[in-house]
Amino acid sequence: MKILSPSQIRAADAYTIEHEPIASIDLMERAATECVKAIRKYYDDGVYKKIAVFVGPGNNGGDGLAIARLLHDLKYSVSVYMLTESSALSPDAYINYERLSVAPVVLTEENMPELHRSTLVIDALFGVGLSRPLDGLAAKTVHHINNNDCTVLSIDMPSGLFSEDNAKNNYDNIICANYTLSLQQPKMSFFFAENEKYVGKHTSLHIGILPAAIEKQAPKLFFLESTKIGMLIEPRSKFDHKGDFGHVLLIAGSCGMMGAAVLAAKACLRTGAGKVTAHIPKDGNIIMQIAVPEAMTSLDKNTKCFSKVPDIEKYTAIAVGPGIGTKPKTQRAFFELLRQLEVIKSCKIDFAGKLVLDADALNILSVNRKWLKMLPSDTILTPHPGEFDRLFGACANSYDRCRKQIEMAQKYSVFIVLKGAHTSIAIPNGRCIFNDSGNPGMATAGSGDVLTGMIASLLAQGYPPDVAACAGVDLHGIAGDMAAANSQEALIAGDIVNCIGKAFLELY
Repeated sequence: MKILSPSQIRAADAYTIEHEPIASIDLMERAATECVKAIRKYYDDGVYKKIAVFVGPGNNGGDGLAIARLLHDLKYSVSVYMLTESSALSPDAYINYERLSVAPVVLTEENMPELHRSTLVIDALFGVGLSRPLDGLAAKTVHHINNNDCTVLSIDMPSGLFSEDNAKNNYDNIICANYTLSLQQPKMSFFFAENEKYVGKHTSLHIGILPAAIEKQAPKLFFLESTKIGMLIEPRSKFDHKGDFGHVLLIAGSCGMMGAAVLAAKACLRTGAGKVTAHIPKDGNIIMQIAVPEAMTSLDKNTKCFSKVPDIEKYTAIAVGPGIGTKPKTQRAFFELLRQLEVIKSCKIDFAGKLVLDADALNILSVNRKWLKMLPSDTILTPHPGEFDRLFGACANSYDRCRKQIEMAQKYSVFIVLKGAHTSIAIPNGRCIFNDSGNPGMATAGSGDVLTGMIASLLAQGYPPDVAACAGVDLHGIAGDMAAANSQEALIAGDIVNCIGKAFLELY
């Protein structure tokens, strides 16, 4: 699903109005109708005795006025509060003002309404067109709503929040919504951690924008849909054998960190790799052979850490990093691996290996940044925000980090999987894709090692890196959601591994 900028949203609306054709007021009515359906379906639980609709002067306010009328017609107890006199409303908002059968109240600083816990506040003050922080009466209204113990549902955007970069915004003057009903497409700022308290739970409502109108827009941001990922998973043939599904070399583990190697190896196998060889310190052999008997081992000459590169040419994917540590000898071995990959590339040797780097491999790169230029094209990096900032420099906020993520993916021709609540995948062509599966229970040690194994497995099976990264992230989140069915708090990384099979079935 495309994530559109405010200008692209306006262009899609205009295209629909012209080519459906439909009058803009009728498109507003359609949006309001879908919002009312969602309100009745998800939020009409008998708790809310009254509904207070706050409307601004623009078309977001027009949506709110139409919603208020439709709810009143359905016999809800509705009050309407306007920021401005009717003469200041946009043309479509004014039409909906004229259609109201409820007498609206024009707000002042002295007549703010009393709001109770049983009141559902519908925020339709400002939408995606906002370009400066709220002040004056609008800010006072936002403070009044936020300071009361009531449930808040925002239409399209929480009022005061910008749809993309909020670095210059005043966060004190933004509605704190419990729910946001986004019209047609999600907005970029919904996917950033610092905006969660303003957006709450968000849902995208299809309001009948023409598919051709969306198709004509060419954004750089996308939202991952599991149904599309499922279409990319290849069915297996009756006569396939393990050699058809690749061979992963997993360089992982060190003294005290063998669990990372075990989790990554299990995830590799559960995601379908034909064979997995774990290159581990000599002292980790018994652990790996007992914990993952299906995996083969390649033993490093060092008993405690990764210190020497094994023969790499027989593998179809290589994953490096989980639990390897950052000792000097490990850094030298990692450099040697990158050097060998450069030699293979320069000699044009037929080598199918693809590279995934995680955890300590990224930490090693962060203190040896010149090595970034040695990375093979289409390498997949899987940092969490802390690792990303160490690697590419500190970022002021999530928007800045996303912008830099896209920039670095292009600069080094790599895929960057930035892990988080909405893990994002930046692609060398400048696109960035946000994921929605997963839950806070996955914030547990080893969860990232599982993801590394899953992505490496898909690469080894021959999936291109964009599909391997996106499918790996989505499957990881789906498995995590299944693992958290009983409790997010009790979820551990091994539970995610155990649910990978069910996650595949969910995609089919």
